[in-house]
Amino acid sequence: MLTPRDNDLRSNSPPLQGRGRGWGLSANAIAELHARAAEMRKNPTEPEKRVWRILSGSQMSGHKFRRQTVIPPFIADFLCPRSALIVEVDGDTHDGAKDRLRDDLMAQRGYRTVRVTNHDVMTNIDGVAYLIAEALAGTPMPVESPHPNPSPEGEGLEGVEVQELLGISLEGSVG
Repeated sequence: MLTPRDNDLRSNSPPLQGRGRGWGLSANAIAELHARAAEMRKNPTEPEKRVWRILSGSQMSGHKFRRQTVIPPFIADFLCPRSALIVEVDGDTHDGAKDRLRDDLMAQRGYRTVRVTNHDVMTNIDGVAYLIAEALAGTPMPVESPHPNPSPEGEGLEGVEVQELLGISLEGSVG
């Protein structure tokens, strides 16, 4: 039995992946992006290592970040999915015009991008941390829904609250 990913890579699969997850890229192109992102996670640059030290472990007011995340057709250096915030560490080879186009495309998808230079990271990591914290503070946080599997310790909604929320009454029921 094939996994869903293996099924997508079969030669008889459609040339462009649908189901809302490929943005018109082939399964092979998406697989290549993921492989490249994995390689980039294994071999980060020194500035990326330093930024990761301030972002990892939910150190930014509890915001979780991912490194080298694929958002087809791009790979984001750091992504906070909850805040839809991308942090890019730009080296000397970055093209400002292409970066603006990329940022505009990401904005159309609901992401905001913060860009910092390698020089800023290497000489002013506190300023970089402040800039990222300010961007996170300016992000309205979505209302979190209750966990679908409440803990067995009884945390979560009480029976009466559930009845009110669902608009039901359990009076007269057996049990």
